[in-house]
Amino acid sequence: MASTQAGKGSLRFDHPQDVGGVGHTGTATADELARTADLVIGVGTRCTDFTTASGTLFEHPEVRFLNLNITAFDAHKMSGTPLVADARSGLRALTRKLRRTGHRVADSYVTEYTEDKERWEQRVDACFAVDEPDFRPTQPQVLGALDAVVDDTDVVVNAAGSLPGDLHKLWRTRSRDQYHVEYGYSCMGYEIPAAIGVKLAAPERPVWALVGDGTYLMMPTEIVTAVQEGVAIKVVVLQNHGYASIGGLSEATGGERFGTAYRHRAADGTFTGAPLPVDLAANAAGLGMRVLRVRSAGHLRDALAEARAADTPTCVYVETETADTVSGAPPAQAWWDVPVAATATRAAAVKARELYERHVSTRRRHLRKE
Repeated sequence: MASTQAGKGSLRFDHPQDVGGVGHTGTATADELARTADLVIGVGTRCTDFTTASGTLFEHPEVRFLNLNITAFDAHKMSGTPLVADARSGLRALTRKLRRTGHRVADSYVTEYTEDKERWEQRVDACFAVDEPDFRPTQPQVLGALDAVVDDTDVVVNAAGSLPGDLHKLWRTRSRDQYHVEYGYSCMGYEIPAAIGVKLAAPERPVWALVGDGTYLMMPTEIVTAVQEGVAIKVVVLQNHGYASIGGLSEATGGERFGTAYRHRAADGTFTGAPLPVDLAANAAGLGMRVLRVRSAGHLRDALAEARAADTPTCVYVETETADTVSGAPPAQAWWDVPVAATATRAAAVKARELYERHVSTRRRHLRKE
């Protein structure tokens, strides 16, 4: 089973049939299964552009879609056969039918995706590993340290930036309601107030708001509410001194990361001067939160464990690799359609446009086969 952002956690990460996230931010395992599938059963999915890799993911020439959805509009997407029903009752009915027919996938297919899943987990382990404990961590290393201190009761909240992609690929979900990522509209600023709401609903559970520096700047003020009401959320602020997600997207579309790092203007007018003196840890402390500054990758796990045990609102502040570098996670395993200027003459934009047109040429229109 491959999962969208909203469906992640339907199976535990270590379930034999869980192959991870699917689509633009998915795993290599899930995306390769999607490319070769002759039947795709979508349960509750809206088949958005991230999930379908903007219409390029499902490559099998005879692929068919069965869409189980309580909303008829979504059940008809991808020209699929609609099954408008509650997910549980619909899956039970399909299971009964399969049992009567005796249908099973070939053992070789199970072996193939099981081995692929194991290889992907090895890639995740490599992303989480800390080889240089005295250096700044990468974003995946922060996730790996958090993975090491949580259990089934913890809840992870996120919404925007590069974190949703890294979480979809790498996070090892332990329960159905551990993974709470609002990615329908990428709502920057959602994380901290959402974590307060989750903690109020489940006061006995550790609740983590994972916040990049860009989204932190949108709405840190609800920290005051958490402090005032004694809501013991844990806020992890990842500071890479710039808009890393938008910077990467800018680079991919020929924009050359213009204006996406926290830097002063240089003499030539570009944003290549000295780093801005931005200190979000001081900001969080000024709003009343206890702040643990992580100086290097080797201190990550201890700081996160200390925050997890705290009974007051606590922030773990981590300076990660700068916005000019990759996050450390595996690259996208599938495309996403972000248009590139067709008339720009800069070399980076021309190259990006050529790549864009090659991807567009692989987009398919799926027509229902009766």
